[in-house]
Amino acid sequence: MSIDWNVLAIPHSATHTWLLNKHYAKRIPSIVHAYGVFVDNVTQGVITYGIPASPALTMGVCGEEHKDKVVELNRLAMLEGHDENLASYFVAQTLKMLPKPLIVVSYADTSMGHVGYVYQATNFLYTGLSAKHTEWREIDVNTHARHVVRQHSLSELKESDRFEMVDRPRKHRYIYITGTRKDKKILKNALKYKVQPYPKGDTSRYDNDIDVPLQISML
Repeated sequence: MSIDWNVLAIPHSATHTWLLNKHYAKRIPSIVHAYGVFVDNVTQGVITYGIPASPALTMGVCGEEHKDKVVELNRLAMLEGHDENLASYFVAQTLKMLPKPLIVVSYADTSMGHVGYVYQATNFLYTGLSAKHTEWREIDVNTHARHVVRQHSLSELKESDRFEMVDRPRKHRYIYITGTRKDKKILKNALKYKVQPYPKGDTSRYDNDIDVPLQISML
């Protein structure tokens, strides 16, 4: 392993260009913690953790008693061509840097050809696929479904040809528990999802040619 790999907390704003250009979602999520990974002082990727968009998820993981401990690893964006072990090293180091105890949830989007091997390499628990749902989306516009329904009435959604009801892509759900041995035992015993064997299969990689800042200001 290169001795020049370095993981640091970075300003939330320093992730924005990366997330808008290197991550397939093209949106800025809730960000509570942000980290960058550097090789020879050159940024190779960013990770963000935030409050899950769904209140039901925060209560559904380990119950209402532990809902305030739930965070989501909601973005991981890396440069193409990085060392094959760098992403899992990056995730593992940020998990150590988070406050404790926490229940970390992350998803691998099946519609993007993702399986979640980086989470498997860092010992996340696999708890199956997200539930089947449909959602309103604005055609050819990258607006999150929850914003669509907040900004438009149901009658407008139904009557306008700008919107359509689609199947929500199912995602592989992974969970990681941080804390002391006692914390981990308590939270794992409270887990509402059944732990399942890791999924396997071919995975796809997403990238584009848009440049991102390789030097990040810590101000």
